[in-house]
Amino acid sequence: MTTTRTVLITGGNRGIGYAIAEAFIASGHRVAVTARSGEGPAGSLTVRADVTDSESVDRAFSEVEAELGPVEVLIANAGITRDTLLMRMTEDDFTSVVDTNLGGAFRVVKRASKGMLKARFGRIVLISSVVGLYGSAGQVNYAASKSALVGLARSVTRELGARGITANVVAPGFIETDMTAELSEAVTAEYRKAIPAGRYGTASEVAEVVEWIAGDSAAYISGAVIPVDGGLGMGH
Repeated sequence: MTTTRTVLITGGNRGIGYAIAEAFIASGHRVAVTARSGEGPAGSLTVRADVTDSESVDRAFSEVEAELGPVEVLIANAGITRDTLLMRMTEDDFTSVVDTNLGGAFRVVKRASKGMLKARFGRIVLISSVVGLYGSAGQVNYAASKSALVGLARSVTRELGARGITANVVAPGFIETDMTAELSEAVTAEYRKAIPAGRYGTASEVAEVVEWIAGDSAAYISGAVIPVDGGLGMGH
């Protein structure tokens, strides 16, 4: 039996974040999501937050704490892409992606750690990507930001591990979402060929792994990178 927790998911208004929120709600947890626009699933508390702004993050956490209690499980999922080849990538293309995907994770982890240290309990899950370690042409900014989450999780593990706090990375591969739905059939087929499982994953398959790593039975796992990619990135 998993203990009921207060869970906060950043970027929980669509795609993988939305599915993660649904999974935690279905298991009876108190769930909040941050979103710049839109809403989380039914049964969740949606708070407005921009993860590139620490004051905005602080206000969102305060709202969640007032409504649901201190955040015990944090899922840092909010992210953006600005894909283009290195030679065409602007400074802003690079810094905006890094500031959202990596800086955003840093800001929410820092804010959540206050309550976790007090409680001597915490589960931090950073949503990375197979391309973080596999690499991807046209995604220097995105891959760098997602790779850096591994160093963040492992450093947090060394700093906070003795206080009952774990920090892990879940690295999804090609998942059926609104973003992948925009790809042409030819491109989709090409990508599928590279995946040993022969298919795209579903957002709920990612959500189930996230829920497990944040649960009671994974208390002795920290600093791990868990791929959910059908075998695409193995060995990386």
